Amino acid sequence: MIAKQYRLKESQIGKVLRYKKPFFSNILIANVSKNRLEYPRFALILSGKVTKTSVDRNFYRRLSYDICGEYFTKISGDIVLVAKKGTILSRKDSQMVQKFTQELHSLLHKIK
Repeated sequence: MIAKQYRLKESQIGKVLRYKKPFFSNILIANVSKNRLEYPRFALILSGKVTKTSVDRNFYRRLSYDICGEYFTKISGDIVLVAKKGTILSRKDSQMVQKFTQELHSLLHKIK
């Protein structure tokens, strides 16, 4: 889990989605916006259609924050990750978890 200062608040997410530069993968879309801070901030948006339970949403949110924590020194700006339509994420499907982590690593590598 990352510190609270590295997470975007709900009001800040709207600004990033309005003034964004998107990066795409098979599962996720990374919306990137510059910030005037010395550190990056992250957020993950998962709807009820993508994950059926709040346990799954929290699992993927924690997983994404752990992965994003590895890229603190390499990335600058605000990043909002959004799951694509039609994607179904479940924490019980190990292949989906592995695919999610690979896609997130590749997206963050593109951004830096």
